[in-house]
Amino acid sequence: MQFTKYAHSCLRVEHDGGVLVIDPGVFSDPAALDGADAVLITHEHPDHVNVEAVTRQLDRRPFAIHGPASLAGTLADAAEALTPVEPGQTFAPAGVPVRAYGGRHAVIHPDIPVVDNLAFLVNDVIYHPGDSLVVPDDVQVDTLFAPIHAPWSKFSEVVDFIRAVAPRRVFAAHDALLNDNGYAVLDRQYAALSNCDYQRLEPGTRLDA
Repeated sequence: MQFTKYAHSCLRVEHDGGVLVIDPGVFSDPAALDGADAVLITHEHPDHVNVEAVTRQLDRRPFAIHGPASLAGTLADAAEALTPVEPGQTFAPAGVPVRAYGGRHAVIHPDIPVVDNLAFLVNDVIYHPGDSLVVPDDVQVDTLFAPIHAPWSKFSEVVDFIRAVAPRRVFAAHDALLNDNGYAVLDRQYAALSNCDYQRLEPGTRLDA
């Protein structure tokens, strides 16, 4: 299995000839969707789902979309491709085993409604939590994509989340709102405190899982 990290929270996974794309949002390159056999969307916010890009790619080559049922209202015409997923469900989009966790987005502010959010464990190797800090307590995660910066997050909570998941390695995700100063500070602090191998990948970096 190989994966390519695109900007922000977008991840492309290739396994046994299948192509699975997670969270192709407006901050990531639409090319991540090229040749996709299935798409996982953690939640409805535009930095995690670029509806225009997804719809355009569906017109070129049909694929299945998997995510919370609440996505239907956001996807508009593309909702026809949506297969709703529930927390705890195991399924195999593009032939890749996936298990869903969580169910709700982290709280941004009490005045802002909390939306549905699923975390996805891919092939029992890669864990993508979307906009949540849900710890999968029934599996040893090898590779974690941690949301290192967000309006809803606090640095100490993300560090504690990484430590609780205790992966072999952790890569930065959800970082498109940072500038070079923020990258320098957070990369240094996460590397020092995560208790595992921490890296931030340049968009387009491809690695073996």
